[in-house]
Amino acid sequence: MENNANNAKFKPVIPAGTTIAEVTWKALILGSLISVLFGVANAYLGLKFGMTVSASIPAAVISMAILRIFFGRNVTVLENNIVQTVGSAGESLAAGIIFTIPAFFIWSANEQLAAAGYFHEVSKMQIFWMSMLGGALGILLMIPLRKYLVDKEHGKLRFPEGTACAEIIMAGDEGGGKAKLVFAGIGLGALYKILYDMLRVWTQSPSHDFKGFLKGGTIGVDATPALLGVGYIIGPRISALMLSGAVLGYLGISPLLSFIGDQIPGIIIAPGTMPLSEMDPAQLRNSYIKYLGVGAVAIGGFVSLIKSFPVIIQSFSKGFKQLIGRKEDVNDAPRTDRDLPMKWVLLGVVGVIVAIWLLPGTELHILGAALAVLFGFFFVVVAARIVGIVGSSSSPVSGMTIATLLVTCMILLYFGVEGVEGMVTAMSVGAIVCIAVCMSGDIAQDLKTGYLLGATPWRQQLTEFIGLLFPAIAMGFTLYYLNEAFGFVEGATPRDPLLAPQANVMATVVQGIMNANLPWEPIIVGGFIALAVELLGISSLPFAIGLYLPLSLSTPIMTGGLVALLVKKYVRKEEYGGKNLAGTLFASGMVAGDALIGVAVAFMIGSWSAYEMFYNEHEGGMDTLTGAWGPWIALAAFASLTLLLARLAFKGVAKK
Repeated sequence: MENNANNAKFKPVIPAGTTIAEVTWKALILGSLISVLFGVANAYLGLKFGMTVSASIPAAVISMAILRIFFGRNVTVLENNIVQTVGSAGESLAAGIIFTIPAFFIWSANEQLAAAGYFHEVSKMQIFWMSMLGGALGILLMIPLRKYLVDKEHGKLRFPEGTACAEIIMAGDEGGGKAKLVFAGIGLGALYKILYDMLRVWTQSPSHDFKGFLKGGTIGVDATPALLGVGYIIGPRISALMLSGAVLGYLGISPLLSFIGDQIPGIIIAPGTMPLSEMDPAQLRNSYIKYLGVGAVAIGGFVSLIKSFPVIIQSFSKGFKQLIGRKEDVNDAPRTDRDLPMKWVLLGVVGVIVAIWLLPGTELHILGAALAVLFGFFFVVVAARIVGIVGSSSSPVSGMTIATLLVTCMILLYFGVEGVEGMVTAMSVGAIVCIAVCMSGDIAQDLKTGYLLGATPWRQQLTEFIGLLFPAIAMGFTLYYLNEAFGFVEGATPRDPLLAPQANVMATVVQGIMNANLPWEPIIVGGFIALAVELLGISSLPFAIGLYLPLSLSTPIMTGGLVALLVKKYVRKEEYGGKNLAGTLFASGMVAGDALIGVAVAFMIGSWSAYEMFYNEHEGGMDTLTGAWGPWIALAAFASLTLLLARLAFKGVAKK
């Protein structure tokens, strides 16, 4: 009754009886551009570092600034809401794609699979259709849940990103000044990336491998704006958990393996193919630490899923009742309570099922289509409620996807589908489910923003498809260029790869199950390491990602986290949910600027042979234009960037 009373008292910014401009051409065009911009940037970021950053708040701020510049005061809050609704879709789609689809490229680069006759390559058109079908499934299945999760549970489910966006749009007069921080971050991040990556003025990753004492260990820093910005955004706790996993792997286990090798010269331990004593830190990682990380990430994802079981059971039960129980006439509802009619939602779902079944080249067929829709339905219901409680960034998407892959593999094996065909089918199912889960979380947050502002739900639901369309077109080209330029596994190209941690983990698990050649011992040990971390009362998933990724990626993230820790001490709790918006916007801009230039570099490598030769010649730290000074210049530049981020963040603080 208390919750119903809260709902009765709640009044949105724009009352249901008031009609103002909402879906306009300027809002759709600007939202689509932002969706592609942050979608491509997050695809690069996720493939390189294993994480994405939310586009909702930057999209809302950019929208207010640009629309205000070109159209003055003749812009409504609901137009701004449509821009952020469309603009945030690209980031969510990117997250769903980079967790799964790179597995196809990883398998194509595997020499053992090639020798066994693996020739399947996912095409740009298949990437587009998997993106559209998975995204459409997530959007459609979320629509019947809106009234319960967003409306009836108002006051219980926080939807942190959606609520923050509504607050920012309501404070629209600040849009111009706040947007300058985003654009400044994009410009500075892009310029920094051009200097160290495109022009190779200094090295990207100053590092040191220990030779005598602590042999096998390594320290370093990937001195990039993107990682500094990511660390600031995710905060000190998650940053520290990632660093702890990296420290254990590369300053603990790796030197221990090297020590054992020195005591027994010439010993070769599978899955390694050379003596332990002769391996450098990179080889130790590829042969052993990587598989520990695979096991840790798998267990971390499962544990996060298990922790959500009470919410899962409650959400699925109530969500299913809501799905089959809505029979009211939508025309009788007020404007702010009108969803797309259920008949169109159900027709859309049926259309998606048929399209998944008929999708060529994915080996899905009727069994795969049934599994994709079954898991998609279950986990969309789960994810939509989880993001309302803890936010999109804490939703256990990887755990849901791994669970989908494991169960799918077992079912396929039972029906005699194995080998390459089974691998392709399982990963296609996983990709569609993962994309659906990510998109359902995004539209849930967007609908909460619209609920607070007084938007028309069915208009938001339709425009979400527009936000899905354009980044879906761009994703195939982006993945192909990034794979051709850098690859997603060690040794695929002469350049440093994009490690795609989640996709590598899922590719390893599916390949191992379908071909019965998984190196279970190090994977199981990694799982027990993650379990030990959980028994300490600590979330193991960020720890596991840190264990999988090189140490040099965790150190700059921790640097950004430390800046956020210092700023947090001076931020008023009521300011945008206790977050310093100035620092967050500048950091988001740096991430986007860095990532977009990374995609541009991949395009230039793939299309300009002279630049490819220049890039290859200056790949190493001593081969940059500044030679032996390259690492030191990199450290100095990174320190200066850190100080600038801290200064801008502190300048924007509303002090306690």
